[in-house]
Amino acid sequence: MKMKNLAINIFFVMGLLVMGGCDEGFDELNKSKTDVTALDPAIVLNQAILTTVQRGNALPLEMAYVQQIVTPNSGVLTGGNYNQVNVTLTNGNWDNAYLEVVKHAVAVINLTEGDTERANLYHMARIIKAYGMMIITDTYGDAPYSEAGQGYLSDITTPKYDSQQSIYTDILNELQQASAGLSASGKIETSDILYSGDIVKWKRMGYSLLLRAAMRVADVSPTIAGPAIGAAISGGLMQSNADNFMLTHDNNYPNQVAGPLTSNESANYYMTGEFVDHLKNTNDPRLASMAVRYIGAKSGTDQNNAIAGTNPSITISRDPADQFGLPMGFDNETAAVYATNNGFASHYDFTQVDRTRMVRINAPSFMVTYAQTQLLLAEAIVRNLGGATGDVNALFTSAIRANMDVISNQYVGTTIAQADIDAYVAANNIVPGSELEQINTEYWISSFLNGPEAWANFRRSDFPALAPNPYPFQDITGDFVTRLPYPISELSANKDNLDAALSAQGFNGNDDMDTRLWWDMN
Repeated sequence: MKMKNLAINIFFVMGLLVMGGCDEGFDELNKSKTDVTALDPAIVLNQAILTTVQRGNALPLEMAYVQQIVTPNSGVLTGGNYNQVNVTLTNGNWDNAYLEVVKHAVAVINLTEGDTERANLYHMARIIKAYGMMIITDTYGDAPYSEAGQGYLSDITTPKYDSQQSIYTDILNELQQASAGLSASGKIETSDILYSGDIVKWKRMGYSLLLRAAMRVADVSPTIAGPAIGAAISGGLMQSNADNFMLTHDNNYPNQVAGPLTSNESANYYMTGEFVDHLKNTNDPRLASMAVRYIGAKSGTDQNNAIAGTNPSITISRDPADQFGLPMGFDNETAAVYATNNGFASHYDFTQVDRTRMVRINAPSFMVTYAQTQLLLAEAIVRNLGGATGDVNALFTSAIRANMDVISNQYVGTTIAQADIDAYVAANNIVPGSELEQINTEYWISSFLNGPEAWANFRRSDFPALAPNPYPFQDITGDFVTRLPYPISELSANKDNLDAALSAQGFNGNDDMDTRLWWDMN
């Protein structure tokens, strides 16, 4: 569904005014019991929902880890391009999902628990908290969970860290209980900016998130995952793109990933050769909707749609045949040499995500989708998990069509012809023995621009079969980054609990990017 501009303006601005737009404002709010009870918790939940959108730090980190978008630049953009630690970026998911999403969701849970009139709002908040905590624990590992968001509710300012296993075990329980607890006979929260209080859509989203969480732990604990998968299926998963967990944007509430790509970093990011080549080699019509190349560009100023027809040395092309991504493993200097040696004008000549279409400031953000859900269900069937049954190929092709439908209808200038969709689907049926690779490679494509989810599923499934980033000077000893170091702020604010968490995970004081998470078995 599309978020109404009125809802954005009212709830986003009210949230900033009431909560001060920062931790201090929210802290003061929680100090006053009168203010807490006077504030409609629906406003607080809307703030939690608004902050589920990923920040721009996903560009140099997660999107580079999964080899979809990369920059050759160093400095503030160092991350997945070199597989090096950049402490100015690694706190991004913590600051967003923990300090914003989880904190606000916990506040709503505290305000509505036991209130039978606001039971639906209570269960919605539990689902949003689970979504935020999945991002946190999938990024870092063990994390504050049972005491999360309790600083000014229970005076817990140094929350203990819970194990990832215990976090996921509780997330599965929370999602099952909250999704089942939602009731159309209860109060409908019409001010809800996600689904306008539509309980059917909330249930489908909650159960689809439950399926995602269960599949995340299926390798390490099929006995935990199986019943949760069964519960998600019987509860009712997303049925179409109308059920997608998505937020639309405008100039007052811009797309956070698009922000840097349409302003100060517009000349610095490129689609990777690995991603472009995969789409080209499979004749995937989505490439024509995603990509643009400024052929002949020698600088960032040449990457400008306004020059079309005025500079004969620059050709602006969206033709898939003209697209060439920047391969992984290059810095600014070596990328320039590579470009020259391969006949390009400069590294500015490589393919970019088209900022006039899929990464416009008002382009939507997608958190949980029907396409992703169909793919996870297909995998559950292949792996005989949770009693899942059905036609794997039908689910696979349904997911492809759903993602292409989203691209065609939710972005400006990205319509994919039905004949092209039909031709691609006909040429890409499931091949026995290759199901898991096909399903999870499609998940990689369908999660484009959702860096945290694409990275989490890549680590879980090990697909697509990417070659390691060949950059020679890395901060990892393995093939891929498997987690991010905890934020530096935790060293000063919660050091004892952080040290205990590092020890419990076998880090021996070394907060590295090599240690696998509990669920990452492959």
